[in-house]
Amino acid sequence: MAETSIPGTDASYHLPAFYELWGRWGPAEDRAFWLRAADVSRDFFDKVSDPKTGLAPDRSEFDGTPAMGWDSKPSTFAYYSWRTASNWSVDYSWWGKDARAKTRSDRIQAFLYGQGISTFADRYTLDGQPLPDRHSTGMVAATAVGSLTATPGEVSDAFLKELWNTPAPAGEQRYFDGLVYLMSLMHLSGEFRIIEATTERKD
Repeated sequence: MAETSIPGTDASYHLPAFYELWGRWGPAEDRAFWLRAADVSRDFFDKVSDPKTGLAPDRSEFDGTPAMGWDSKPSTFAYYSWRTASNWSVDYSWWGKDARAKTRSDRIQAFLYGQGISTFADRYTLDGQPLPDRHSTGMVAATAVGSLTATPGEVSDAFLKELWNTPAPAGEQRYFDGLVYLMSLMHLSGEFRIIEATTERKD
């Protein structure tokens, strides 16, 4: 959840979908911990994402406020935090435990759609001021996973179509953007699945 040398946490590393799975089928003595961790992360998504834009900072304090960066400025929505919307959406699509995910997905998709589905920047202040760098395939892909939970309609469909029509990243963006792109396509096509334990573990 946090590096020991740097206080705080990163919302994109909160993975309640997997914590819930471990809480159901992991070692018996660990299950309560993981189920609690899943609930804490679900609550944290609500604390850390902006109530208007849905954007979350790359790094934050445990109360959800943006952490201060090396430049003494609050952390912004950037490359790591692209994945936050994907994380809460996969969690809800698998387990259906946190209906707040629907609101957050609607919020971030509506904001970015308003910025231009094919042109939005890949970094923003949390209140929605663009920090122009590029338009990134990885961010398109991760936000499209929000359509697992977003309200069906023009906006959520636009993200699915945009991802479908976007070629796989090449060159210097092949690693990070490429992996987010691949995982997002797997999630949205139903190929990233839970393999349910068929027998009880005997530890």
